[in-house]
Amino acid sequence: MKPFEAPLWARNPHTQTLLGASIDRMGQGVVLARERVTLPDGDFLDLDWLRAPPAPGPILLILHGLEGSSRSPYIARLLRMCASTQWNAVVMHFRGCSGEPNHLPRSYHGGETSDLQTVVDILSRRHDQGLCAVGYSLGGSVLLKWLGERRGDAGLKAAAAVSVPFDLASAAERLDSGFSRLYQWVLLRWLRQSVARKARHLGHAAPPLKRLRNFRDFDRAITAPLHGFRDADDYYQRASCRPYLRHIKVPTLLVQAADDPFLMPHSAPDPEELAPTVRLEMYPRGGHVGFISGGTPWAPRFWLEDRLRTFLEPAMCLEPEHCAQPTPAHSTGA
Repeated sequence: MKPFEAPLWARNPHTQTLLGASIDRMGQGVVLARERVTLPDGDFLDLDWLRAPPAPGPILLILHGLEGSSRSPYIARLLRMCASTQWNAVVMHFRGCSGEPNHLPRSYHGGETSDLQTVVDILSRRHDQGLCAVGYSLGGSVLLKWLGERRGDAGLKAAAAVSVPFDLASAAERLDSGFSRLYQWVLLRWLRQSVARKARHLGHAAPPLKRLRNFRDFDRAITAPLHGFRDADDYYQRASCRPYLRHIKVPTLLVQAADDPFLMPHSAPDPEELAPTVRLEMYPRGGHVGFISGGTPWAPRFWLEDRLRTFLEPAMCLEPEHCAQPTPAHSTGA
């Protein structure tokens, strides 16, 4: 497949990012079936299935980004691709992201992998024809950290991650600078609303959320104490996925853009930090989960779903002997 190249009208990272976050919001006719999963601590999370029960064959597990859901545009585009190729697919919502507050004070964060392990265990027990996974942004961070923790015991056939904040501290710094503060403002607004809803749901008084002006403030006041970290720096150090990349044993594709307005350019891993099973494709342009390759501003054509399909197809094929062999996963520049 040809490497990504942005059209002349979408060479700006904010054009890529904003259009990528606004097209296909409703999924254009994709109907999902919801399943509620009870977690070991008594809380819950929701799975949205493309087909329930799934047809014979592997299942693609999809992890959304910060405050995302199965209705997020990038998830809807991937689900529509899965429907067109007749792949089984299921979206795992992080706690509190499916439209209903979860039961416990704790929530989710960029390094929280125990809920992912629970879902993988459930799917593996039910379905014996294999799992693949795709994670976007914060969901990609969770997926990669989990893969590194599990090493050779992940139980996936293949994985892919897109626009990943490999280093959470530098991502927080990037989002608190320049035009990227617009994205920070929107995301923090959603996070503050989520925390306020949770407080009402639990009958607690909400913390002074208006004082939280950036991600470091939020992570210091909310994320760290809720999840057992000493402070924001402790959270960023212990939860970032970058140190785990060298331990991944599953064939894994990383798709990143050097102009991503959510990330510092230096936060991308060096080749020596990657396991031989990991292929990094770093493109000069693409924004954050954008990767628009053509069309018009009113009807953009997205490259990313085709790239994910090409990489995952050998692992997702029901009869692998009839599929093309996968390209060896290795670290590379694009």
